[in-house]
Amino acid sequence: MDLRISGKTALVTGGASGIGLAIVKELLDNDCNVYFTSRSSERLEHASQQLKPISSKYFPLKIDLCEDGVPEQLAKDLLSKTSIDILVNNIGDTLGITDPYCPIEDWHRLFDLIMGVAIRLNNAFIPNMSSNHWGRIVNITAGAAYENSGPVPYCTFKAAFTAYSRSMARVLALESNNVVMSSVLPGVVITENGHWQNVMKTRPEHAEKYLSERTTLKRFGLPEEISPIVALLCSDLASFCVGSVIPVEGGQARHYFQRVED
Repeated sequence: MDLRISGKTALVTGGASGIGLAIVKELLDNDCNVYFTSRSSERLEHASQQLKPISSKYFPLKIDLCEDGVPEQLAKDLLSKTSIDILVNNIGDTLGITDPYCPIEDWHRLFDLIMGVAIRLNNAFIPNMSSNHWGRIVNITAGAAYENSGPVPYCTFKAAFTAYSRSMARVLALESNNVVMSSVLPGVVITENGHWQNVMKTRPEHAEKYLSERTTLKRFGLPEEISPIVALLCSDLASFCVGSVIPVEGGQARHYFQRVED
C-alpha cells in the first residue's frame, strides 16, 4: 500500500528504542525524512546502527524534552531548515511513580512527560502544518487510558491525553487545513530494556501470571505490531481519521463488553 508520504518530514519523540524505533523504521520504509529524539547517546547510536540498512534519511537528536523551553527551541531549530509534516508524540513512562497518594510535584512531573511535552510540540508545529495545508499528528497513549491498568497517576494522564487527542482533533478539523490528529493505544508490549523485559528477568512468575490472567492472546505485543497502524495514521490516507482512538492491544481491554455477575 502506498501511504503517499514519500518525501514528507517527520519527528518522532522517544524514537531510539521500543515502539518509537519501530515507528521510525516504518516511516523510513515509506521514504520519509525522520528526526527522532532520545536523552541517551547510547540508545541513539544503537538505533542508528539498525536504521542504516533501511535509509540514510534519519536524524538522531540527543535532547531532554522535559526541560523548560526545550520543545519550543527544538521546534524553532527544525522549522528554520524544514517543515515538519508528521509528528508522533511517543514519549511516556510511569517515572516509577506508583503511589496514588504521591506528592503533587510527582503529578506535575508525570504530566510534563506524558502530556506537557506533546502539547508544547503540537502548539509549535501546528501553525506550520496549517500553512502547508497538510499535517498528521499521532499521540501514543496507552490501553491504560481506558481501564484501571497501572498506577493511578499514569492511568489518569493517559486517559487525559486520549481525551485531549479526540478534542483537539475536532478543533483542527474545523479549521479545514487538513491537519489530522489521532491516537494509538498500545497494550502490554515487550521492548528492549523496557518495563516488561525487566519483569521477565526479575519476576518471571509475575509476568506469566499477568499474561495468563490479563491478556487474551497470553503473550506480549511487539513494537512491530504497533508501528504499522501508526504509519497508516501518519499517511495521506488518514484524512478521515479525525480524532480516531485506536487500541492495539491484542483484545486485552475489557472496558466495553464486560460480564456482570448477578
